[in-house]
Amino acid sequence: MQDSGIDEAMIERQVHAFYGAARRDPLIGPVFEAKVHDWDRHLGRMCAFWSSVALMSGRYSGTPMQAHAPLPIEAAHFGRWMELWAETAREHCPPDAADRFVLLAGRIARSLEHGIAVHRGELPLFPHANQETTHVRAD
Repeated sequence: MQDSGIDEAMIERQVHAFYGAARRDPLIGPVFEAKVHDWDRHLGRMCAFWSSVALMSGRYSGTPMQAHAPLPIEAAHFGRWMELWAETAREHCPPDAADRFVLLAGRIARSLEHGIAVHRGELPLFPHANQETTHVRAD
């Protein structure tokens, strides 16, 4: 993998710029405002999270799925989150870093969206568990 140039300072700029935009957004802003009461603490945790994701620093310890599962969020919220994250990354980061941030965010969004759907009973935990499979022996 090519070095994207992401470092702790860039993560901090990206996280702070993104959440500034997210808080003003008419779709996802109210979700954040209802849940986050200590923004300094939240931003610190999100910087640690992205440091762990992008730099494999191990700074974050937490359970993102557990934090997001009870929230009133749907596919449109994930789409808007991705749009704002990508816009912010492209505005505040060099192209290689922005591309890496967007790639990682997409993986996170897909994982969270899927996990929340399972948590809500909208998808089975093991979707192939009840399907019969045919095994062909090569004797």
